[in-house]
Formats: sequence, C-alpha cells, structure tokens
Amino acid sequence: MKTETNSAVKYQAAIGDGNDPLLDLIRKRHSSRGEFNPDRNISKPILARILEAARWAPTPNNMQNFQIVVVDDPKTLTLIGALSAEMSEAYLKENYALLSTSEAELRVRKIGTLAGIYPRAWVDPEAWNPTSDYRSQLTYLGKTLLKPKVLFVVLYDSESRAPGSEGDTLGFMGLGCVMENMWLTAESLGVGMHILTVFADSHVESEVRRVLKIEPQMKIAFACGLGYPADPSIEEIRVRRDLEDFVHHNAFRQKGVPWSLELEELPPEENA
Repeated sequence: MKTETNSAVKYQAAIGDGNDPLLDLIRKRHSSRGEFNPDRNISKPILARILEAARWAPTPNNMQNFQIVVVDDPKTLTLIGALSAEMSEAYLKENYALLSTSEAELRVRKIGTLAGIYPRAWVDPEAWNPTSDYRSQLTYLGKTLLKPKVLFVVLYDSESRAPGSEGDTLGFMGLGCVMENMWLTAESLGVGMHILTVFADSHVESEVRRVLKIEPQMKIAFACGLGYPADPSIEEIRVRRDLEDFVHHNAFRQKGVPWSLELEELPPEENA
C-alpha cells in the first residue's frame, strides 16, 4: 500500500501547531455534518460578526452583488425542512465515484470523502433506482438541514453581472469569497457551518423562494446551516494533496522544487 510522503506527514503534524494562526484556522475549517445542539442558540453579536465577514468579501468591481436572508424563526425553519428535496441520480452517482470506504484509502487517494459521513441511502447504488425503497429516505429537506439554529440564504441578482464576464463567472467567484469569509469566521467563533447547495436546485429554490418571499430577479446561490455542534469532540479525517501534487514551477508539469512551510529568518539589516 502507498504510504504518505514525508511532506504529507510534516503537513499533518503542522496542523494546529499554532505557528501560523491564519493557516491554522484555514486547516481547521470544516463542514459540520453532525447534529447541532438544539438547546444552544447563536447570539446576535456572533451572527453579526459572521455577516460582517461577508460584507468585506472581495467581489468583482466591488459590485457586492449579494443579499443574505437570515432565518432563525423555528416555524420557518421547520417549514423549509419539510420541503421536498430528493437527491438527483446524477449527484448520487458522481458522489459515489469520489467515496473512500476507509480512512486508509482516503489518505492514499487524498481527494474525496469517507462514505461513512453520508446517510446510507446516499452511498448505496440501490438508491439510484427510482423505485427503490431507499428513495423514501431522500425526500425532504430536513434530512439535509441537520436542524440548524440559523439558516443563511445567500442570494444574487440574476439581472446584473460582473463587467466583461460572460455567464458571470467572476460574480460567482465573488460569491465563493463570501462563503469562505463567513466559514472561516464561524470556525474562529466555534460555530458549526454546513453548506447547502441543494437550495440552488430548481425545485427546492422555487419552494424556498415562496416561503421567504424572495423577489423574482434574486436567485439562490447557496444556503448554510449554522449551530453549535451537539458533539464537538467528533473530528473527521482531513486530507489534502501534497504541494508537490499540484504546484508547477515556471511551466506546467515542471516540478522538483522542495517547497517548505518553514520561514527563513531575514538578516538583521533586512529585518529592520
């Protein structure tokens, strides 16, 4: 069996070492896939800090082309959770191809996720059959929501796009920056966050738009559930490729540079 390279071992050892607070936070950022604590609310100041991080996200031409609907009303959350949201066959098949059945396999592949983090119905090929009994386990949004205390629904204006960006590719990149800013801030505050791209599905989106009274020109980019994890001690395996696996030097496929995370100290005259 293939073993991890020395650089991969050093990389894993560096996680949480405290030498670089920003990198440490980036490495710890994760998707909270477990249940949220139903008895612990998120205070308004905490939510405001996460929203402030979204406010300062970089967007093309500083368009700031997004709106965020904050949903914390229990009745509205329950109503959204009851909406029909069956997983598509295409998603189930494509997700299945990226799954590893063990931590050892995932450490070798370095990409994808563990099958065990998903409901059984998501990772069993039998679920691809529309007539399967498994389909009944994938029929409402509550299975995906994990009962968050707060839901952020991020919108963008479909009638406006970034200058010179056909299909608004640059605009979508800006939305990704909004997501990452919120995610890192939530992580720093101990708040769990789970991204829900299913909200951009045509059927789900139309139903959520109705519930939240979203105007016609506004489209749902993504939603994220937030809450304090019910069991914060649970840690999922985190894997990434080595730098040497994806970094090229001066030309594509040209490698051989021994990248190091250790910073060299500058001579006194350069450090003045």
